[in-house]
Amino acid sequence: MANKDFLTIDDFDTDNKTVLVRVDLNSPMDPEGNILDDMRIKSHVTTIKELKNARVVLLAHQSRPGKNDFTTMNPHALLMSKYLGKEIKYVDDIFGTYARQKISSMEKGDVILLENVRFYSEESLERPVSEHETTHLVRKLAPLFDIFLNDAFSVSHRSHLSIMGFTNILPTGAGRIMEKEVTSLDLGKKGGGRPSIFVLGGAKVDDSMKVIEHVLSNNDVDRVLVTGVVGNVMLAASGVDIGKENMKFIEKQGYIDQIERAKKLLVKYNDKIGLPQDLALNDNNKRIEVGVDELASSNHPINDIGLETIVAYSKEIEDAKTVVLNGPAGVSENEEFALGTREIIKAAAKAIYAIVGGGHISAEVLNMGVENSFYHLSTAGGACIDYLAGEKLPGVEILKDVAAKSKSR
Repeated sequence: MANKDFLTIDDFDTDNKTVLVRVDLNSPMDPEGNILDDMRIKSHVTTIKELKNARVVLLAHQSRPGKNDFTTMNPHALLMSKYLGKEIKYVDDIFGTYARQKISSMEKGDVILLENVRFYSEESLERPVSEHETTHLVRKLAPLFDIFLNDAFSVSHRSHLSIMGFTNILPTGAGRIMEKEVTSLDLGKKGGGRPSIFVLGGAKVDDSMKVIEHVLSNNDVDRVLVTGVVGNVMLAASGVDIGKENMKFIEKQGYIDQIERAKKLLVKYNDKIGLPQDLALNDNNKRIEVGVDELASSNHPINDIGLETIVAYSKEIEDAKTVVLNGPAGVSENEEFALGTREIIKAAAKAIYAIVGGGHISAEVLNMGVENSFYHLSTAGGACIDYLAGEKLPGVEILKDVAAKSKSR
């Protein structure tokens, strides 16, 4: 992790300082308000433990206005207390008198979690830093802190208030999660060794196309293997009749235009893109495997890659030194169609540098209990795919800008 172009915890003396940390604790919740997946909550424990001699104030969000799970941060504080082994005090205020009093009365080693920052309407406005700095939230909170750390990579593709607003006012750096996300995804893109392979699946076709364009045009990777809906679009672009049912699904998802985009990629990088040879269809929840040439006569939806493809892809993945997985190979939440995703995960676990881009596939790695075989599991969804696609994330770029300014002084 040498030669970073942003500051980290290592660059600050945090002893007896008051540190504001933007974390991402946003988690799936059931209708009763119980947290269903605590991966993100667990992930920030490392950063908080390293700040044990500071007074730590956490700023986070849960969901967004209008959603059923747009709720308080109390359940998150309780869970994080369990993983940290000490109480994290929940404060049901963001920057009012009550919150400021609680912050001012903190002692060394204390950790508090402020209320859902998205309860404040200006949080989600995407604006320049100069405008964020003038908000009540920044003006009320900034004087209480010595340092600001952004540990919320998964929200850093948005120029939101809590990501950007403190960066020009307080000494600013990255928490451990932010640091690991950026350095690990850079390694994935640039290759920790060749051959380097990306395996892209899931249903976000336009996002995956951006990634393919970026990594192949820069010669960052040797091969891209496609699965999921991304694979179906690529097959259609290659001239395969994938059947009316599957074309209807692509049209319904608004991805018909992506077929033309995929055609251009196949012409330009034909030898670098691996397509499925066979697929698993869902016939009333029964797995039916067919070759790609048999798809035209079927009315069943494609729900997974087939065994021949699993074997071929697994061999390529096992022989690679660097592997990046993003998106499941099929409908992995259905046991009948989880085989492709699981076998690809098993193969990737044998690579020297295996990195998993957030969402469903990270959850599957955790369900399988093989997370320790991977170099990095991303906590991010949209931010991860944007970063892999070469887009500049506002929350990451501002950290680099701040570091450059501090070094030039």
